[in-house]
Amino acid sequence: MQAIAAGTWPAAGGAPTSVEYLVVAGGGGGAGYRGAGGSGGGGGAGGYRTATGLAVSAGSAITVTVGAGGSAGGSNANGTQGSNSVFGSITSDGGGYGAWGGDSAAAGSGGSGGGHGGGTGSSYSGGTATSGQGNNGGSGGGSLDGGGGGGGAGAVGGSAGGGGSSNVNGAGGNGLASSISGSSVTYAGGGGVGANSQTGGAATAGGTGGGGTGGTAGTANTGGGGGGGGLSLSSSAGGSGIVIIRYLDTFTAAVSTTGSPTVTVAGGYRIYTWTSSGSITF
Repeated sequence: MQAIAAGTWPAAGGAPTSVEYLVVAGGGGGAGYRGAGGSGGGGGAGGYRTATGLAVSAGSAITVTVGAGGSAGGSNANGTQGSNSVFGSITSDGGGYGAWGGDSAAAGSGGSGGGHGGGTGSSYSGGTATSGQGNNGGSGGGSLDGGGGGGGAGAVGGSAGGGGSSNVNGAGGNGLASSISGSSVTYAGGGGVGANSQTGGAATAGGTGGGGTGGTAGTANTGGGGGGGGLSLSSSAGGSGIVIIRYLDTFTAAVSTTGSPTVTVAGGYRIYTWTSSGSITF
């Protein structure tokens, strides 16, 4: 029998043939307030996709894209759309932007829809969500009423309530929890809405999992929507997304990676987490 040099034995299991994934896109930016009064809509959360059993092949590089959050809108201006996140064939859509309270403005659609600000008509619909990735944004009120919160992965954005000077803003929709990283973390909450000092509307909270609270930004690497603006709180940007994969640690580590993912081995899994774009080859 031919001798085999030390260190040339293949590790048990070889390269994995499938992985579990979580792909969260960047959250949408919140809208600025209407200059004549009325709060802007909160940004929608980035799309949230997760599943087991995604087939992978040894020797082929898999592209990883981590989407950026959308930027905030100024007075009388919409926010901007969040950017998509990608792992190979899996794409999560960027969160929809919040709309200001202009009668001709439209809230952005995306992974989750953006909320609409308060205008002068009766009410204004929030943006729509991509099926299977999130929820719709909240509606804005009429008579310069409150703004709607951005949709989250786990719930629709809250719609404005009350009328005229009551100006009740909608909260951001809640996100969803995942334990793929080894601990439970909630991602993709919709953006809340800032306080409007002119008409007395209080700030509302963003959804759990990264939504901007009032006029604050969505949390980085959660895909949270940015907070909509009021006369006393500026609108804010959405949070960036994240890509996480894992597979049983009986299989070998990846041959190469780019994008500086964090690599951990815990609970019987090899876990790769990207907060910036890159690639992986098994």
